[in-house]
Amino acid sequence: MKIRKYLKRSKPNRSRVGDAGIYLLLIFFGLFMAFPLVYAINGAFKPLDEIFVYPPRLFVENPTLNNFQDLFIIMGKSWVPFSRYLFNTVFITAAGTAGHLLIASMGAYVLAKYDFPGGKTFFRIVVTALMFNGYVTAIPNYLLMSRIGWVDTVWSIVIPAFAAPMGLFLMKQYMEGIPDALLEAAKIDGAREWRVFSTIVMPMVKPAWLTLIILSVQNLWNTKASNFIYSEELKTLPYALQQIISGGVARAGVGAAVTLVMMIVPISIFIISESNIIETMASSGIKD
Repeated sequence: MKIRKYLKRSKPNRSRVGDAGIYLLLIFFGLFMAFPLVYAINGAFKPLDEIFVYPPRLFVENPTLNNFQDLFIIMGKSWVPFSRYLFNTVFITAAGTAGHLLIASMGAYVLAKYDFPGGKTFFRIVVTALMFNGYVTAIPNYLLMSRIGWVDTVWSIVIPAFAAPMGLFLMKQYMEGIPDALLEAAKIDGAREWRVFSTIVMPMVKPAWLTLIILSVQNLWNTKASNFIYSEELKTLPYALQQIISGGVARAGVGAAVTLVMMIVPISIFIISESNIIETMASSGIKD
């Protein structure tokens, strides 16, 4: 009954057969995209004999926590405590994301709302930089960090994260949609530049900086930092867990548990931010 009322109220432009086809297509692609996530979650709880069964099964039949117990036992035998690896990763992720958000937002505000010599050229350089990944800039970055003495410190990972071009590009595109008249009205009412930026601009581009946070956390949380950090006590959790996985076939179950542990934080942040992004997009839309 409710389905009939919904179909009558929505009045789709397509036929019901067309709608059904689109829904089936969406369901197919949804299941296709969810398959790796479901497989990884089930794999973390599989006993060793189920992991190597052929053909492989998607769902676990006899779930167990032995993989997680083995993981913590192995980490407990390391001369560097597990908490130290975790602290390094959390610090790099939090500091890098906070700095990236602040620098990208302030830079984007200037580029979007002020016209000054070289501004357009600078933005073209930022757009060009989007074409290069971290492998291309690895050697120049290493030489630069070596010159300023930041090799084997966490700053060699944190500070470069501030200047990621994707954040600046994303924030500028959103800030260009904010009406100039709104900002001028705030300044006429006596608001200074920082107050306009922090209380008017930033809340209006909330979807952009939430997306920026998701991208930055995903990148920094999974960084191994092995190119710049050599001291064991400064290494990150992904590097330590990778060493555990390299133990061979006997650690396949632990490797599945490691995969789930590394997925938890980025997925949790995405789920939390997703609702805020949808809510903000639904309530915003001021245009010139």
